[in-house]
Amino acid sequence: MIGKTVAQLKVGDSAEFAKTVSESDVYLYAGITGDFNPAHVNEAYAQKTFFKTRIAHGMLTAGFISAILANQLPGPGTIYIRQELNFLAPVRMGDTVTARVEIIEINAEKNRVKVKTTCNNQEGTQILDGEALISPPKAPKK
Repeated sequence: MIGKTVAQLKVGDSAEFAKTVSESDVYLYAGITGDFNPAHVNEAYAQKTFFKTRIAHGMLTAGFISAILANQLPGPGTIYIRQELNFLAPVRMGDTVTARVEIIEINAEKNRVKVKTTCNNQEGTQILDGEALISPPKAPKK
């Protein structure tokens, strides 16, 4: 199974993915990446920061965008080329993050698609925005 090809996509197509971020998600991400910043894994340290508690890694949140591109829009076979991110608000343990991807530009000739990428928390606060450039899967040769 492959995802949608550039010919099957249109500007305005969108998809979402939601996940509640747990403490174990943060620790697993820290272990996988080696990012043990105390803002993420040390509550005593984090209480003295601007956020007053531990926060999830920004790139953990950005990974939810990758999940949409790989699994939904365009889907399996999509190649991630570039991502611009702006981190706007923290994600705390227990927050439910909804990531969203929306197609804003299609270049069929080059098999490139530009998407707007956003993440909001359960209160509707935007926590991340940006744009990505992707290459959707090509139709199988007959």
